[in-house]
Amino acid sequence: MQKTSFADMHCSIGRTLEVVGQWWSPLIVRDVYLGLHRFDDIAGNLGISRNLLAKRLEDLVAAGILERRRYQDRPPRHEYHLAEAGRELVPVLMAMMAWGDRWQTPAGGPPVRLVHEACGHEFTPRVACSECGEPVTADTVDVLPGPGAANGPGTWLLGGPLPRDRDDSR
Repeated sequence: MQKTSFADMHCSIGRTLEVVGQWWSPLIVRDVYLGLHRFDDIAGNLGISRNLLAKRLEDLVAAGILERRRYQDRPPRHEYHLAEAGRELVPVLMAMMAWGDRWQTPAGGPPVRLVHEACGHEFTPRVACSECGEPVTADTVDVLPGPGAANGPGTWLLGGPLPRDRDDSR
């Protein structure tokens, strides 16, 4: 099965999926964030094949999400840690987790609780306006073309009128 590439799509979501949307990648980032830094530990926790894990780690390092750090010379062995882009990705994964806790909760309830270090309270991640701090939802945001808007695959909304046969109920 050949994967469709979103690398040339003029859409930040599509381009993000190109980097972190590969099967297993978000779970690998999650595991590294939670403290699993060594290849064998990540492989064992996820039950992922070694070949696939090696490829995903290579891709996440190349994308600047993870950093490789050597911890042993003979034989050479590395640990994986979050790079700046990976640290900024963690709140996105937390928001996905909150959605999953609401709509796809495993039997027995959410498997993880999050506690904010600054206030000590358990919390549910939410997306908020960077200007006023109010929560944002699909119903409270207007989407307008930005400075990089261009007409192309995945960007009909930015390039002008929608196709006549568009059905909003999908």
